[in-house]
Amino acid sequence: MAYSVAPSSSVRVRTVMVTAVRRMLPVVGLVAVLLLIWEGSKVLFGISDQRLPHLGDIVTTMFTRTQGGNGPLLLVQMLINAWATLRVAMGGFFIGGLLGFGLALLFMRMPILERGLMPYVIGSQTVPILAIAPMVVVGLGRMGAEPWVAKIFVAAYLTFFPVTIGMLRGLRSASPQSLDLMRSYAASSLQTFWKLRLPASLPYLFASLKIAASASVIGAIVAELPSGSSEGIGVMILNAAQFYNSRPPALYLAILVAGLIGVVFYGLVALAERLIVKR
Repeated sequence: MAYSVAPSSSVRVRTVMVTAVRRMLPVVGLVAVLLLIWEGSKVLFGISDQRLPHLGDIVTTMFTRTQGGNGPLLLVQMLINAWATLRVAMGGFFIGGLLGFGLALLFMRMPILERGLMPYVIGSQTVPILAIAPMVVVGLGRMGAEPWVAKIFVAAYLTFFPVTIGMLRGLRSASPQSLDLMRSYAASSLQTFWKLRLPASLPYLFASLKIAASASVIGAIVAELPSGSSEGIGVMILNAAQFYNSRPPALYLAILVAGLIGVVFYGLVALAERLIVKR
């Protein structure tokens, strides 16, 4: 009689580490290629440091102190402001996600509202956010609202549309055979929603939430520009742009940190998808 031997904990740990390394290799390889293209383009096309600084200069700029050498490291200040932007983006993401989810439910239950309101929902996204953000900031400011309220409003404005479209598509993705089966069991509309429509819509919902996560970061950054805010990565980008002639690497660093915010937020949504959606 043969007995199977369970793998030891060290073997399991080694397997997990090897799998993680294999998954990270494409990412590391892509980053290495981008770095080579960055530095190689300077050599091949003779791009000046004023237009495209060396990566080493950007790294050096990270560890320079602000406020004339008496303040925190520039990288630390960037990360603090990045967290301020991420908080606003999360708030807008949450509110816009709820609004989009509610609109999708409403449109599914009442198609006549979808036919009447969907053109306006689509039209709202054709107006440039740069034109809307100042009006929202100034308008809410005159009403006595805090600056962060306007930022969250703008972030939510960019978030609700993809969630509405994705969730509505997901709620209607259940097959006719599955719906007929639920009817044969005399399931109510609420039971059909919880047991069939909602589980079927989750892949569509998370696909739209990933888009919304990046859109909320864009909305938060844009809303920081006209609000006179004292914190946020948008403020850092403006400050770095004012001193671009003397410190070009600082602007590139701020832009890279802004991109990092979007990547982190996208990764959080993707992680939630892996934990919730069963494949």
